[in-house]
Amino acid sequence: MKVSGVAHTSYSVSDIERSKKFYCDLLGCQIIWEREIVEEYFREIVCVPDCVVKAVQLRIPGSDHVLELFEYAHPRGERVVSPVNCPGSSHMAFTVDDINTAYTKLSSEGVVFRSPPVEIDFGANKGAWGVYMEDPDGIPMELFQPLRAQ
Repeated sequence: MKVSGVAHTSYSVSDIERSKKFYCDLLGCQIIWEREIVEEYFREIVCVPDCVVKAVQLRIPGSDHVLELFEYAHPRGERVVSPVNCPGSSHMAFTVDDINTAYTKLSSEGVVFRSPPVEIDFGANKGAWGVYMEDPDGIPMELFQPLRAQ
């Protein structure tokens, strides 16, 4: 077996409209499609019989990568808080040109950050910058400013 690529990254959210505002209005993602999923094939894939899912796929700016969001309208799940050091925790890293400007703008919009931007001072990304923020459901997301070519 050989993996030939990646189709998308997916997260379950509690309120798809609130999440669309975060990812589209604040981060600039674009809606590819959205719909309600009730088909049996999907229920078999996710192993949630009789589920009803509000779904949206988003294109990440400057990328071919797709972010998929699911709101399980039925049955509703409970929020799981998983610190980043727990197995199973994940995050996406969005690249930005100016992390301090992004941090200031998003903070003013109420986005929760776990720290201010931090300069990376060791390893392959030395000279780059990073910071973790939370989406509306507390899912960790990273802003990453790569090292600029001199």
